[in-house]
Amino acid sequence: PEPIKKFLNSLPFQLTKAQLKVLHEIRKDLESDKPMNRLLQGDVGSGKTIVALIAMLIVVTNGCQAILMAPTEILADQHYKNITKMLKGMNIKVNLLIGGQKKSEREQILNEIKNGTAQIIIGTHALIEENVDFHKVGLVVIDEQHRFGVMQRSELIKKGLNPDVLIMTATPIPRTLSLTLYGDLDVSTIDEMPANRKPVKTVLRGESKLPDVYKFIR
Repeated sequence: PEPIKKFLNSLPFQLTKAQLKVLHEIRKDLESDKPMNRLLQGDVGSGKTIVALIAMLIVVTNGCQAILMAPTEILADQHYKNITKMLKGMNIKVNLLIGGQKKSEREQILNEIKNGTAQIIIGTHALIEENVDFHKVGLVVIDEQHRFGVMQRSELIKKGLNPDVLIMTATPIPRTLSLTLYGDLDVSTIDEMPANRKPVKTVLRGESKLPDVYKFIR
């Protein structure tokens, strides 16, 4: 669709072969009659969020809403800021629903979710657990939630929704374990880092190094 082309052309980089392969798998699921139930694996910095955003755009251009659920309010807010920035000039309504919002602001957001004005809705699990009425949800993306609970899925179905579900994780899961944990999920893996991406360093420091850790954070 035209909005997807416009978005891809606006990106300051090209998608990797791995991202395109995964997008093809997701797109086939979105076009299928049965709901998608897919796990998207990839290291930090491999570009999972951009793949999820393109999937959300496909759903939105087909007249449905897309939800992005994050495990913390800080992460939800970060996603909201990044996605709003990336979609600048695209005429797509992105809403953030988290605790701590003023009552009047919250009521307006809930109203926009209900009447369909809000097309991409970002927040924590409060999105499905609280009194939130959606207009027409086509896709739910869950970020770093190692198991999309049966209870949460049933909450959505109770609202008359049985959407496509995409779960993102940066935790590398051995194949045997992933079959135990995610036997009911199809797995897509982004196994290639974008060009010129700085490597992610993971460092372990003991308690004796605490002053150095604080200094480094500052």
